[in-house]
Amino acid sequence: MNLYERAKFFRTKKRLGQNFLINSDVIDDIIDFSQITKNDVVVEIGAGVGFVTEQLVKYAKKVIAIELDEEAIKELKKIECDNLEIIHQDILKTDISSLSDEKVKIVANIPYYITAPIISHLLGEIDDLNNKNRNSIKDIILMVQEEVARRIVATEKSPSKQYGVLTILAQFWADCEIIRLVGRKSFYPAPKVNSALVSLKINDKPKLELSDYSFFRRIVKAGFSQRRKNIKNCLISNGFDKLLVKNSLQKLNIDENIRGESLSIESFGKLAEELKNEN
Repeated sequence: MNLYERAKFFRTKKRLGQNFLINSDVIDDIIDFSQITKNDVVVEIGAGVGFVTEQLVKYAKKVIAIELDEEAIKELKKIECDNLEIIHQDILKTDISSLSDEKVKIVANIPYYITAPIISHLLGEIDDLNNKNRNSIKDIILMVQEEVARRIVATEKSPSKQYGVLTILAQFWADCEIIRLVGRKSFYPAPKVNSALVSLKINDKPKLELSDYSFFRRIVKAGFSQRRKNIKNCLISNGFDKLLVKNSLQKLNIDENIRGESLSIESFGKLAEELKNEN
């Protein structure tokens, strides 16, 4: 029985955002790009009924499958192997650092409606310098909506809707790239949008060295708070002093009429440092 026929037997739940990956070629690519060896512990988020899981266990030392759906758990338990641990839990309530004594690889086909919270849970916020989840992860292979993938890998030169807070959060802690695009028909039931596989390779240090990471986070959030406003007005409307904002932008030769989505992560960092000094 092929994966499509197996998926049809299972009653998927729309409220859980279940779309099972049924394309064997894409599953092979997940295994290849993850570069899983017999030394690796893999944490699979949203294991579903185990189509990816049953391949992961062939290559990894251990697979820890996290799944919320009780009926899917029953299917996962049918996989015959001795290196699979199944955890019936919400990923957002799961302490990744408690799952293994060694750094893990994350493989995730996650519900699209909670992608940003999951990325934040795995990486920690910009100013969370010692996040225990991130410190326990080597790298992440994520299946996400294509639009979200574009946001994760965007730059200030990308279309303005792509570059934003999620971009900076992801790239602040990881090297991000799109591995491949994945069409709707690779899933059952087929979602309304195309998807993409994204690689996030975790770095030991944040992208920028700053004096105050919480202040930087405030600047970033303010910069993207009102996309039609320029950076000066965004900062002022978020409580930053008008004169200090003008002075900082002038010192850095940043046009006060530029919008936040046109400022690089490095420019946001310089602006945060300058504003901090002016205060």
